[in-house]
Amino acid sequence: MLPLLFPGFVSAQSTQSITNPTSVLSIFLSLLLVVGIIFALAYIARRFSVASLGNQHVKVVASMVAGTREKIMVIQVGDEQHLIGVTSHNISHLSKLENNIVIQKDGSNGTGKDQFKQKLVAAMAGKIDPNHKGDNTDA
Repeated sequence: MLPLLFPGFVSAQSTQSITNPTSVLSIFLSLLLVVGIIFALAYIARRFSVASLGNQHVKVVASMVAGTREKIMVIQVGDEQHLIGVTSHNISHLSKLENNIVIQKDGSNGTGKDQFKQKLVAAMAGKIDPNHKGDNTDA
């Protein structure tokens, strides 16, 4: 504010140039500090999120992709299982399941991924040991 009131007393020698290496280093370090603070706050917010504490009562039992941005999911709330539709803008309750889907404790519930894994292991075992016959229960 003082330079605006008394323009005659301000000299051009007191201003620093942006090309001064110390000012460039200072700007760069300040930028790194601000970006570091943003990442630290994002990590803390994700790590101590209140929403992640509610996962003990609501579990995703099964999920299937229905479109590019749509999913059909079976969730378990307590002892009840519900079928829901999930889009990028909406979550809709479709129905309450009368018969619950049984979740196996070993994690393999017969999904396509597990079937592919079993077929790949059988095929690889056949290539390593040609005398080994894979179980052809699908044929």
